[in-house]
Amino acid sequence: MFKVAIIGPESSGKSTLARYLANRYQGILVPEYAREYVERKGTTDVTYDELCEIAKHQIEELELIANSQQPTAFFDTELIVTEVWFDYAFGRVPEWLNEAIRRFPMDVYLLTKPDLPWVPDPARSNGSDAIRRELFDRYEAEIQALNIPYYIIEHI
Repeated sequence: MFKVAIIGPESSGKSTLARYLANRYQGILVPEYAREYVERKGTTDVTYDELCEIAKHQIEELELIANSQQPTAFFDTELIVTEVWFDYAFGRVPEWLNEAIRRFPMDVYLLTKPDLPWVPDPARSNGSDAIRRELFDRYEAEIQALNIPYYIIEHI
């Protein structure tokens, strides 16, 4: 299976791009679980333990998809985003998450630039351009450290 991860800061077009690509190439769409989680919870305030729950759910999805017969999967965010959020929000990342990132590598990343206007919604909390740029830079550094091909998606 060929795995494509679409990652980037909030409100940068990830979900729209992931849905489009999954439909266009008839692949599996793996929606952003963190969004589902915070929408259910009713707040973007997530504890360390809750972020662990989110990460473990993402890992379970990766394990299921690894056994799928579909040729392509498109991930609307994935473990790198969660890893960066652990570090950004709590200053630490569980070792088991780093191990999972290495165990379930993506084949390519599409990194969306924060060049669209931030649109608030109940599942978003970081509209600052400076924070969006910082997160973009962190995501790019993590991808580069894994030595996995990536493309920066800019909006025209």
